[in-house]
Amino acid sequence: MSLRLRLSLTLGAAFALIWALAAAWMLSDLRNQMMFSLDQRLVASARMVAGLMEQLPALPSKGEGTHFSAEQLNIPGGMACQVSSLRGEILARSHTDPQQTLEAEKMGFHDQMIDGAPWRSFTLARGDLRITTADRQIEREALNMSILLAASVPVGVALLGCLCLLWLGIGQGLAPLNRMRDALMRRSADSLEPLQIQPLPSELQPLLDTQNQLFQRIGKTIERERRLTGDAAHELRSPLTAIKTHLQVARMTDGAARDQSLARAEEGADRMHRTLEQLLLLARVEGSLSFDDGVQCSAEQVAKLAIQDAASGDRRRIKLHMPAKFSDAPVQMPAVLSIAALRNLLDNALRHTPGDGSVELSLETTGSRARFLVRDHGPGIADDDLQHLTQRFWRNGQSTGCGLGLAIVQAIVQRCGCTLHFDSRPDGLRVELTMPLQPL
Repeated sequence: MSLRLRLSLTLGAAFALIWALAAAWMLSDLRNQMMFSLDQRLVASARMVAGLMEQLPALPSKGEGTHFSAEQLNIPGGMACQVSSLRGEILARSHTDPQQTLEAEKMGFHDQMIDGAPWRSFTLARGDLRITTADRQIEREALNMSILLAASVPVGVALLGCLCLLWLGIGQGLAPLNRMRDALMRRSADSLEPLQIQPLPSELQPLLDTQNQLFQRIGKTIERERRLTGDAAHELRSPLTAIKTHLQVARMTDGAARDQSLARAEEGADRMHRTLEQLLLLARVEGSLSFDDGVQCSAEQVAKLAIQDAASGDRRRIKLHMPAKFSDAPVQMPAVLSIAALRNLLDNALRHTPGDGSVELSLETTGSRARFLVRDHGPGIADDDLQHLTQRFWRNGQSTGCGLGLAIVQAIVQRCGCTLHFDSRPDGLRVELTMPLQPL
């Protein structure tokens, strides 16, 4: 069902219900007023006949009574009038139909059946006389129905007109949406340019802004994937070429030269394996995949697990410094990502610390944050190169890594609300990483 039809049905049903209730109220009040007016006509006719009876000669006291015409008694057409004595004798009547006499014992208004038909009567006592006026209920209802129908027709026509105007108004109001739809249909499949639709109602402007933001995010994602594909192809081409060359040399040589070529080929395969693992992790972190496995780690556990995973060399090169008291609150981020971020920082520090030099890891908690400080004892890095540290596949001349470790750390920082800060000094590089803690 289209939005226009859904809105028309909903609002139309509401309009019809409101109009029906208003019409029912109006017609009910109109009917009551009509019945009251007809009753007042009976009262006025009875009083008028009473006044005429006082001016006429004396009426006979017995017998069938005197018949007067409705014109003589000034009785409106369709109305019956009867004059009777206190003893119930009919002294005068203006009608021959109905043949049955009108009941005149009860004063005021009275509903009665005469000749099998319902009548509405009014009896007025004036001296020794009782004047009764009556008219048929069927005539009263017919008059009332004709008036109600005459009043209902304008209401029905107005309701239909409102529904038509509602349909046209909703169509006109949805025209900007149709323009957005047409603009999207005319775009090419690979077009990510922002939509420009003017004029546009203020209610639809957030929708247009959200759509343009979506195009922007899609463009960034596509550009990131293109860059990742190009960089990965460039980075994997070198180790594959090296592996192929060493295997060819091993095939053509024997002895120590053959063993050395196979060892070099194995090193190239290990490097390519690490690069692929880092690429997959980076793709997962920058994507929408969830890392939440329900495991929660405190800052101390993150530090110890990262030290355990960092490098395949001697763990004694990493020195952990912790205060006597610190928060045991779990880190407010997936444990896999917190450990991976700190491990990559330690791997980078170990790689740039010459010989058997040590790497220092300091941990402290302040408020709702856990602060990790990784310090190596390498030559440091130039200030101009600090801005390139988190770029993919960027390496300085002394690095032997694949250039993805710090890029992964930066992606984790952006995803999980952490902070990352580099401080290069002559005695080494200091990297500060803070992670949010869950409130206790």
